[in-house]
Amino acid sequence: MAGRLRTPLCKMLDIEYPIVLAGMAVGGREQHNAPTPVELVAAVSNAGGLGVLGNNFRYDPDKMDAGIKKLKLLTDRPFGVNFLLPAKRTEVSATSTSQLYKQVEQDYPDHIALVKKIIRKLNLPDVEVPEDAPLSTRIIERQIEVILDNRVPVFAAALGDPGIMTKRAHAQGMKVIGMVGAVRHVRHHVAANVDIITAQGTEAGGHTGNIASFVLTPQIVKAAGSRPVLMAGGVGSGKHVAAALALGAQGVWVGTAFLAAKESNIPEAHRSQILEGASEEFTLSKSDTGKQQRGYWNLVKTAWKKSGLEPLPMPLQGTLMSRLNRAAQQADRWDLIRNPSGQIGGIITTIRPARDILMDLVNEAEETIEMLQYNLGSTRKADIGDR
Repeated sequence: MAGRLRTPLCKMLDIEYPIVLAGMAVGGREQHNAPTPVELVAAVSNAGGLGVLGNNFRYDPDKMDAGIKKLKLLTDRPFGVNFLLPAKRTEVSATSTSQLYKQVEQDYPDHIALVKKIIRKLNLPDVEVPEDAPLSTRIIERQIEVILDNRVPVFAAALGDPGIMTKRAHAQGMKVIGMVGAVRHVRHHVAANVDIITAQGTEAGGHTGNIASFVLTPQIVKAAGSRPVLMAGGVGSGKHVAAALALGAQGVWVGTAFLAAKESNIPEAHRSQILEGASEEFTLSKSDTGKQQRGYWNLVKTAWKKSGLEPLPMPLQGTLMSRLNRAAQQADRWDLIRNPSGQIGGIITTIRPARDILMDLVNEAEETIEMLQYNLGSTRKADIGDR
């Protein structure tokens, strides 16, 4: 039945269906725990959507380069790459997380004391701070070089303003997707000349705002003018896709629903949280990265909330939490590590191939639109008959 669910966005991106895989990433250090491994990205692209590779490489541009090259071997269809471009963050000169951690120890002793207290209370092992690189301007520029060198078809800014690279991207035909959580953000993306704007409602997993998708999306559509809009947040069925189109979006940005794909590589504990969790258990917190993020609740988030301490700005908060996250990982306590996922997790109950998830979104959207047209047509006929 699928084949009629096409919007102008499909032509712009050279895809069959207006379904875009959210480029998701985790805070762990190992790529094997990545929620969007290249196999998942390729599966979505090969099924007719747009697969987007998240920054699963812990700010390591060389690993990102290798991941993109592997992805190109698995699909000849368009795909995207997604990483953070936070407009507001603390600029750091440290070249390793361990080096930056020492700075945080000196400047924020109360925060360090809280994290140590949580580690002791949860009986986690004492571990060293990782040596990977923290987010910095140097790392961001190197990541941009990698996607340009690889002539990636689409770049998606997971957070922040992509204006620093849109001119270079457009020079080689790359499309750029910006993400917003409020109407006031749109003008920055218009000024940056992005091609597509994603309206991310607060229901979404990962870094997100405070406005619900149904309220946010039509406002962003109006503010975006001729630029196509994707709706993100609360999209887990074809009915949601149809609703997004009714609100003026030309497609959807889908994350949590694909975390239940067979090709997804999240830890089993995180998969169980999504399959068994209720929507209200996917809560907001700044405790892991310093920016508001929705994910399944855990004891660490609860401890931060009870402490009364304000999380540090990005990337200091992530550095502060690096020792705790590494200790939890070594103890196989994935229930203590953030699981960025949205409220739509409350309706997801099964693991299926990514292609099946995508085609169900498409087929149910088409059926929903046909049903609405039929019901409205029947109503009009009945009204005429009563005259």
